[in-house]
Amino acid sequence: MSNEKLYIFDTTLRDGAQTQGVDFSIDDKEKISNSLDRLGVDYIEAGWPGANPMDTEFFNKDHGFKNAKLTAFGMTKKSEHSAENDPMLASLINSKSSSVCLFGKSWDFQVDVALGITNEENLENISESAKHIVSSGKEFMFDAEHFFDGYKSNSDYALKCLKAAFDQGARWIVLCDTNGGTLPHEVSRIVSEVTKHIPGKNLGIHAHNDTDNAVANTLAAVQSGVRQIQGTINGLGERCGNANLMSLIPSLFLKKDFSEKFELNIKRENLKNLTQCSRLLDELLNRKPNKHLPYVGASAFSHKGGMHVSAVQKNPKTYEHIDPEEVGNSRNIVVSDQAGQSNIMSRLKSIGIQIEKNDPKIKKLLSEVKDREFIGYSYDGADASFELLARRLIGDIPRYILINEYDVSVKKDSAGEIISHAKAQLEVDGQKILCEGQGNGPVNALDNAIRKNVNKLAKYSEYLKDLKLVDYKVRILNTGTEAVTRVSIESTDSKGVNWFTIGVSPNIIDASFKALVDSLDYKLFKDKAPASL
Repeated sequence: MSNEKLYIFDTTLRDGAQTQGVDFSIDDKEKISNSLDRLGVDYIEAGWPGANPMDTEFFNKDHGFKNAKLTAFGMTKKSEHSAENDPMLASLINSKSSSVCLFGKSWDFQVDVALGITNEENLENISESAKHIVSSGKEFMFDAEHFFDGYKSNSDYALKCLKAAFDQGARWIVLCDTNGGTLPHEVSRIVSEVTKHIPGKNLGIHAHNDTDNAVANTLAAVQSGVRQIQGTINGLGERCGNANLMSLIPSLFLKKDFSEKFELNIKRENLKNLTQCSRLLDELLNRKPNKHLPYVGASAFSHKGGMHVSAVQKNPKTYEHIDPEEVGNSRNIVVSDQAGQSNIMSRLKSIGIQIEKNDPKIKKLLSEVKDREFIGYSYDGADASFELLARRLIGDIPRYILINEYDVSVKKDSAGEIISHAKAQLEVDGQKILCEGQGNGPVNALDNAIRKNVNKLAKYSEYLKDLKLVDYKVRILNTGTEAVTRVSIESTDSKGVNWFTIGVSPNIIDASFKALVDSLDYKLFKDKAPASL
């Protein structure tokens, strides 16, 4: 007997676009929708044609998706129009979408307060809109907005709203927890009751995350009967976000309570694309990925405690619920003051350093890490600085650019503009080079002084010309006039490789300088630059 089918509906480009600070371009939409199509989702709700020029343009194009159905979003007709004369419905029907999702109120309180019409008018608008879309030949689904709140307030009316769409031929009736305040036990109970009126094979779930239960509510709904799952990449969405498909999809594949009962159109091998899909979104939004996301986060399979690492090396199942490679992620052994010898050995192996377990350099490195973390260093998120430290202690890294001295000044000119100026004396192959630069701050000025003069460093100019600093963070580790400062820098290059370096000092400029020099050294090392003579 074959398993029941579940359908994945992505609304990143529509509901996710309502996130504060998110503004997708046409190019962004193309890249994200193509990534979702390659993943194998069933529906991509890409926006609201007719509501704005960008969405209209996107839906006028033939995207040639191989797996997903392009879905247009809109609302039920207004009371002053017939369905046939409603301009918004016409925009949806005339778009190059294969399916249409309309939202309508299913809570009588919302009908009264938000719409200002009678309950009967709302039912008529739902029914006539559904009938019109279905007659156009497009697959139709109805998002029952505020359904769970509406059901708890007036279950009879909420069900009538569902039936108004279903009786006119809607393929999907989607139960929306729009305010995100419903809990899993309520979802289970209500969905079970709804299936007595509408078959589960025609029901979907759209959960918001305002109680941090969107994923749990979605899984509860599936167990209670729904067969379409709506959500977004990384849980993107208004307020606290939507159900996170990057957590839901692997759970459906990798947890027996779901994998033994259901099947998806997504291919099992496509799970390896999840982490890439997750990080593509963050890259396009130009924001730092949430490393603590389940399954796809950079810390999802990180191990810090020495005893944990020792156990993981014997068998990863001791502290991992799945193999990270199944979702395209990787294991990360963290080096810190809690680290043991197992952490150090694992990290050295991961960066290609082969060394015997009983080599005294291992204990020396472990001791150095703990001493440095005692004064403020943290190698949790500074992989490049750790690798440089390890290779320097082991004697596995050459010397590149020697910076003998530097000077940084900050002044305010007559126009009130703050100007930072830096000088640095570099030495390469015994030759001393004076570099100068300005910037919007002392660290930027120091960086510019070094990197904007790489043409003087003929030996290294080709290696450093594509180096960029993409993030700079400062943390004051203690209080008072002698406070210690920790600076972390994220760097990248034209190959898209990112690395993190760190510096600690009572002086913020000195701490920044240390992190900056590590960034330069790591870039030169990873690109196999020649050593300074």
